[in-house]
Amino acid sequence: MEAGKSNKSERRSVAAWRVLLNKLDGGELSVLEFCRREGISPASVYRRRKDFNDFAATEKSGQGQSAEQTANKTAGCFVELGALNTTPPPRPRFDLKLDLGDGLTLHLVRS
Repeated sequence: MEAGKSNKSERRSVAAWRVLLNKLDGGELSVLEFCRREGISPASVYRRRKDFNDFAATEKSGQGQSAEQTANKTAGCFVELGALNTTPPPRPRFDLKLDLGDGLTLHLVRS
C-alpha cells in the first residue's frame, strides 16, 4: 500500500474528515484527483461534505438538537462504544451472622 493511502476498512474521526476536507478545499486538485491521492472514495467526500454543511446550517438556523444527535449526524451515525463486557460485574460478597440466643446462630452468605 502506498504512503498516504488508507485501508478501506479504516474509520476516520470527525476531526480527521475536517482536516481532509480543508486540505481539499484549500488545494488545487479536483475531487477525483484528491481522492486518488488520499485513497478515499469520492462518494465518501461528497457525503461528509453534505453532513458538515447540514450540521453548519442547523447550527446557524438555531434548530436545536441534542449534543448526541448532532455528534451522531456529524460522525456519520457511528458511535464508538469501546470494548463490550459480556460478563456481569461481580456482586459484592454478603456475609451476615445473627445470634438468635440460646446458642442458635443464623449465618447467611451470598458470594
